[in-house]
Amino acid sequence: MKSNIKEGIVEVVLAVMPITIVVILLQVVLINMPWEVFARFLIGAAMVMTGLFLFLQGVKVGLLPMGEAIGAELPKRGSMFFLLFFAFVLGFMVTLAEPDVWVLVGFVDSVSEGLVNRYILVASVALGVGIFVTLAMLRTALNIPIAYLLASGYILILVLSYFTPDDFVPISFDAGGVTTGPVTVPFILALGLGVAAVLGGRSSMNDGFGLIGLASIGPVLGVMILGIIYS
Repeated sequence: MKSNIKEGIVEVVLAVMPITIVVILLQVVLINMPWEVFARFLIGAAMVMTGLFLFLQGVKVGLLPMGEAIGAELPKRGSMFFLLFFAFVLGFMVTLAEPDVWVLVGFVDSVSEGLVNRYILVASVALGVGIFVTLAMLRTALNIPIAYLLASGYILILVLSYFTPDDFVPISFDAGGVTTGPVTVPFILALGLGVAAVLGGRSSMNDGFGLIGLASIGPVLGVMILGIIYS
């Protein structure tokens, strides 16, 4: 337990301290912000490190084991529909819990002055993730080469980009990026590894990875389709 806590503290320090040091150097050498603003930054950095440490401990203690346990249990039910349905539900719901998604839609809502409803945008992103997590589970169950799905997804993205309004294209690619956040990634990876470990004759290395790459295609397509509907 003590070693896990020590490792967590080291991970957080290595993650946050470099940018903190850079900002301190900029403050001293170049920017010279008001000291009240700089003090708030230092307090915020300390709060980020504390929160990130607690979050990572929560992921290791609860999120990863639960995701892997669910992934291992679903195939045992013997129903492909059961596996795919709950893969979709879990992909959808874990996206709603992803803080990076809400940060993105908040900025989009602010810049567009309410033109793009944040809840509709979140729903389109979550639907995209849910659908492609389902495809990833189907790919694992049927042993479909991941290259086929990735190539098909990116070809579809290229085609839709010609029909999507210009304002929605950059938003769609950012939507694909924010779904690779600290909540979605560990849960989906653990889910895929659990499914791959249970299905006999499958390689956890080959079938358990690549899910995040597939899942990130869904939000891009979802927002592009939303843009076409808006236009």
